[in-house]
This record gives sequence, C-alpha cells and structure tokens, in this order.
Amino acid sequence: MIAFVSGEVAALAPDTAVIQVGGVGMAVQCAPNTLAALRVGRPARLATSLVVREDSLTLYGFADDDERQVFELLQTVSGVGPRLAQTMLAVHAPDALRAAVAAGDEKALTAVPGIGKKGAQRLLLELKDRLGAPVGSAVPQTAGAPAAASWREQLHAALLGLGYAAREADDAVAAVTPQAEAADRPELGVLLRAALQTLNRTR
Repeated sequence: MIAFVSGEVAALAPDTAVIQVGGVGMAVQCAPNTLAALRVGRPARLATSLVVREDSLTLYGFADDDERQVFELLQTVSGVGPRLAQTMLAVHAPDALRAAVAAGDEKALTAVPGIGKKGAQRLLLELKDRLGAPVGSAVPQTAGAPAAASWREQLHAALLGLGYAAREADDAVAAVTPQAEAADRPELGVLLRAALQTLNRTR
C-alpha cells in the first residue's frame, strides 16, 4: 500500500493532482477541498489510499491520515465505494461524520449527494461504535445541505488552487450561483466543473 506521496505539485485538474515523486508523476484523485490547498510548483504531502480493481489502480489523496482512515472505514459499509466515500469527506470533515453518526443524524448524511434515507440509516447502523468520538470541535451540518457561504468559499478556494486569479474565481462563483441556489443540495464537484467551463469560455 502507498501510505502517502510527497513531492512537488506538477499539475492540478478538477479532481486530480499530479505529484512528482522521484521523477515520476503520480496521479492522485482528490476532493475539491483537498485540491484547494495545493499549488502548482509547490511541495505537498498527501496521505493516500490505493484502490485496486480488476481493470484499474486508483490512488486517492487526502489532507491527512485521519481523512484516509475514515475513507477506508466508510468503504466497509455495504454499498459505499471509493467515490461515494470521497464525496462524503468532501461534504463533511471526519469529525463532522463522527458527530453525525454519534448523534444518529440522518439529515447530515443525506446532505451528501448519492445518499438517501435508507443509505443514511445503513451508515448509522454499520458505523455505530466504529468511527469513534469526534477529536476536535467539528459539528455536523444539519440543514440538509452545505451552507451557501460554505460552498462559495470552498469553490473559490478550489479555483485559486487550480491557478486562477482571485477576480476570475469571483466571476466564476458568481456565474454558477444561480445553478447552486436552484439545487436542493449544491454539489461542489458539479459546481467546480461548471465554473471551469465558464472560465474556459471567457479565455
């Protein structure tokens, strides 16, 4: 297992970071909030989890070891694969997930795209006493979706991380605001792709 990669950030895409390790570019699948902290040409260290399939080897990257451990634990739940596990961590930090499971908070879990009421109930049942207690002060979001300010801040940070100027990021966030406000549960990955499309059209 590849526990982490460390090196210079060679490239960034909406869902991938390429980290140069010993002359080799390692493509690492990351959530937007993880990508937002990276800068091309700057050193980075990502905790990683290698997912092996019959036809693929995919390396998933995280800000720290705690995120990686929660990512791997989430996949032990029936019906949860690596993509959904990563989406859960894009919406909720590890401590927010711990708090949600400890409180039996279905609304916090159904705020994650792809998780319905039955899926949330299954997560609560199978993760009970396994995630542990929150180690920080994070609390789960219970409004059914990330707060409006939250998605704006995360999207803006992700665009800056991809190398866009602050003004370009501001314009892109404004362009996708109607789409986000029309959605019951704004999904950061979808909004990021839409924002990039608007930026590509203006260049």
